[in-house]
Amino acid sequence: MKNEDLCLIIMDNCQELGLKVNNEIKKLRKTDTNYLVPIKVDRFSDGEGKVTIMDTIRGKDVYILSDTHNYSITYKMYNFEHHMSPDEHFQDIKRTILAIMGHARSIRVVMPFLYASRQHRRKSRESLDCAAALQELKNLGISGIVTFDAHDPNVQNAIPTLPFDNFFTTNDMLKEFLKNEDFEIENTLVVSPDTGAMDRARFLADILRVDVGMFYKRRDISKIVNGHNPIVAHEYLGADVKDKSIIVVDDMLASGGSMLDVAEELKKRGAKKIYFFTTFALFTAGYSKFDKAYKNGIFDAIYATNLTYVPEEILNKKWFHAADCSTYLAKIINSLNEGHSISSLIKDNSAITAYRKEKNLFQD
Repeated sequence: MKNEDLCLIIMDNCQELGLKVNNEIKKLRKTDTNYLVPIKVDRFSDGEGKVTIMDTIRGKDVYILSDTHNYSITYKMYNFEHHMSPDEHFQDIKRTILAIMGHARSIRVVMPFLYASRQHRRKSRESLDCAAALQELKNLGISGIVTFDAHDPNVQNAIPTLPFDNFFTTNDMLKEFLKNEDFEIENTLVVSPDTGAMDRARFLADILRVDVGMFYKRRDISKIVNGHNPIVAHEYLGADVKDKSIIVVDDMLASGGSMLDVAEELKKRGAKKIYFFTTFALFTAGYSKFDKAYKNGIFDAIYATNLTYVPEEILNKKWFHAADCSTYLAKIINSLNEGHSISSLIKDNSAITAYRKEKNLFQD
């Protein structure tokens, strides 16, 4: 592909990350070419919107980058200040595709946090939002999806004829972790906070070459509180955690209640240090409980990414670290656009390899 064949459309909810990605692609290609194509998003006073493409995209490979969980984006609706929801961000993605009107050679949607990914399977008479959303995008004519740490990658079966590229931010988070922590790999254990996160815990444990444990959420199925069976206890399965450094890994941190419960259970069992690894730090219930837990020695640090919005006041917390994934995302987009293999990007373990070399640790 020629340099000018690529263009990036960065939604309002992802400007900071998008600008970094554009600059990183320029570095990779050793060019001053600007790949950004501006768009205009108009919002009417009743909340309806429209998108206008402000430059040509004819014959180009378009990558639409959107953070559907950026709740800092607001507009006036019926004269009230309204914070945009994931549903509205997703609607703007569709508007952008419609504005392209088939003129682009290809369109890939880059959603670091896959829209509606928590509603990835149907248990009874309920909506199957993620599958329906993927099919909507397919029907609009996109050429593929790029996402990170999908809650359940099996949801890609909803679009079996379309590329669904799911990447992991483990290497970037490990870089940030190794830069900040006094880490002893031989005294470390990776723990999954529940059965659903076990695959990603195994992924990290395989890279580190350490043992892995798991918590099981025992629920009271006779009761329903706020739409869920309440958790009675967190049961642990795995190796002894006493005097170990524990990395608790999950795809997202929402309110954080379960993660902190797990940390307390690990502390009761004698864990030395506790770190949280989470790709998407949402803090849906604020951060006061984390301030309190950190002060009480329940956990030592949280490692997340800049792939979704995190308020400035949290970014400045002593206990919070956000790994910059812009270079990684730029490499992904560059490889896809140029038709190169992405296999090496899916399981990148360069950070821990460099650490082992520096520490003269045995490599098999």
